[in-house]
Amino acid sequence: MELTLKRIAESLGGTVKGDDQVLIKGINSLLFAEKGEISFLADPRLKDQIKITKASAIIVKEITSLYQGPQLIVPDPYLAYARVATIFSPPVPRFHGISEKAVIEKGTDIGKDVSIYPFAYVGEESVIGNKVVLFPGVYVGSRVKIGDKSVIYPNVTIMSGCIIGREVIIHAGTVIGSDGFGYARDGDVSIKIPQTGIVEIEDNVEIGANNAIDRAALDKTLIKKGVKTDNLVQIGHNVVVGENTIIVAQVGIAGSTRIGKSVVIGGQVGFTDHIEIGDRVMIGAKSGVAKSIPGGEVVSGIPTMPHRLWLKTRGHIRRLPEYSERVKKLENKVKELEEQLKKG
Repeated sequence: MELTLKRIAESLGGTVKGDDQVLIKGINSLLFAEKGEISFLADPRLKDQIKITKASAIIVKEITSLYQGPQLIVPDPYLAYARVATIFSPPVPRFHGISEKAVIEKGTDIGKDVSIYPFAYVGEESVIGNKVVLFPGVYVGSRVKIGDKSVIYPNVTIMSGCIIGREVIIHAGTVIGSDGFGYARDGDVSIKIPQTGIVEIEDNVEIGANNAIDRAALDKTLIKKGVKTDNLVQIGHNVVVGENTIIVAQVGIAGSTRIGKSVVIGGQVGFTDHIEIGDRVMIGAKSGVAKSIPGGEVVSGIPTMPHRLWLKTRGHIRRLPEYSERVKKLENKVKELEEQLKKG
């Protein structure tokens, strides 16, 4: 597929400086772009790469004299890159129809134009929406509902009763609806609490590879619309994740925690259970969240504190050995002065 730069600009609401009829067939980085491809400058530190790029056009925030070819001017080059990449990205590969090697149990409701690969399994009374793609090794338990145009990649497990919305993407190896970690102690013995709830994932959610999202003890674990999770994320039972929240890799969220809307959670953050995180909170990587956080705050550290305070604290941590030596010297000096005072 080739598009004129003018058509791309119209789709982005941008303006073109230079030849707007140049044909574009793809997008690439400044270093690796070739003739016929468009590139972008989202990080000013890379501006020197503009001088050597072979791209047929570039996306920039403002006109630059470093590049003599056509320039597409937009308010946010990185956002524009995401949208142009979507235009040129290849479609999800599809098996034509339902493979004879797939297992479809009785009482299922399979929508139109589905793609069910060999060795996928769909349990009894499950509902598979229109244009859903199930890759090889996908397990869909009984009474599961999957909305239209969702894509479930290889070896994903969706346990019984769970609900998946429209246009959801679940990457390989993820488990939806495994038992929540619930036990009651009887002396030294752990007694399992049956996890009788479900997981519900709303529309336009993307779940990374090898996530584990536990079913609720009662009611449901809820991932609201627009949420995006990275790989290796653990979400405990009865957690609620608000709309458009982003969760980076290796985050662990303990049971019954509530995450607000548009929260950004850095990698390797750990949450204790039964706390509430307000809307638009930002949490720095490797933080330990031990208590609730009001909306709009930016926090980091173990335990979490305002981000700027954590930066100062971290700076002092590096100097603790130095402080220790200084304290020892001061203690010795005080002791010497006290002995001199005793001697008169």
